[in-house]
Amino acid sequence: MSVNPVSDASRPIDGLDELAGLGLFADLNRAQLESVAHAFSEEWHAEGERIIRQGFSGTGFYVILEGEVAIRVDGEQRAILRRGDFFGEVSVLLEEPPVADVVALGPLRCLHLAGPTLRAFLLERPEVMYRMLQAQARRLRAANQWRG
Repeated sequence: MSVNPVSDASRPIDGLDELAGLGLFADLNRAQLESVAHAFSEEWHAEGERIIRQGFSGTGFYVILEGEVAIRVDGEQRAILRRGDFFGEVSVLLEEPPVADVVALGPLRCLHLAGPTLRAFLLERPEVMYRMLQAQARRLRAANQWRG
């Protein structure tokens, strides 16, 4: 993991407006956004850096603030995720190794929540859980259309 030279990798994020602008957190009030800001740490990754490795333990839940990542299964690119998208949740929730590599396509700034805390985080914030479920439903629909 790369870190910003003037910052600690586990620094809580500052911008509540930035959080509120992400679809995942759009339904939260200011106090809830503050609790989200304290739950997550902010990370920076360099272009080409593999954030999640296929077949190995997942490290947590990530939300992209800036940049893009490629989702690659057995070396084949399946998707590109951008600002506001998230990844890592499936392996954490299912307690299984990730089924894909997630690789930064350029400089990447993201939020990170440690895997063991994701369940409690979502149960305390049903609005976020619902938004995550909607995003997963969209992904499933797109995957089914792609196969068809």
